[in-house]
Amino acid sequence: MAGQKKGAIPPEKVALYEKAVSTLPGVERKGAENPFTSLNGNMFSLLSAQTQTLAVRLPKEEREAFLKTYKSTLFEVYGAVMKEYVTVPDTLLRNTKELQKYMALSYAYAKTLKPKASKKKR
Repeated sequence: MAGQKKGAIPPEKVALYEKAVSTLPGVERKGAENPFTSLNGNMFSLLSAQTQTLAVRLPKEEREAFLKTYKSTLFEVYGAVMKEYVTVPDTLLRNTKELQKYMALSYAYAKTLKPKASKKKR
C-alpha cells in the first residue's frame, strides 16, 4: 500500500468501525491513529493500528460465548493480552447489523464499570 504509513489502519476499516459506533446513540469515536470508544474513562472498543483489528470489551459470559461463536481469541496488542476484550473477526466487522449487538453489549458493560478519575491537569 504505497503512501500508507506502517501501522496505519486502512480507511475502509475505519469507516466500518465508525458505522458500528454510529449504532450507539450519543457515543462518539475518539482517537486518531487508534480509534476507540469510552465511557467514564473506561474504553469499551478499540480499532488497533498495530493489529489492524477491532477489539470489543465484553462481560465474562458474553465474552466466552463470543469466543466460541466466532472461533476468536482474546485481544492481544504489544504482547499483552487484554483479558476483557475479544478480537472481532473482519467478517463480523463488515456485518454492522450483527456487530451492533456486541457494540451494545460492550457499551452496557462499560456502564457497569467504576468511573476512572480524569488525568487532565487543571
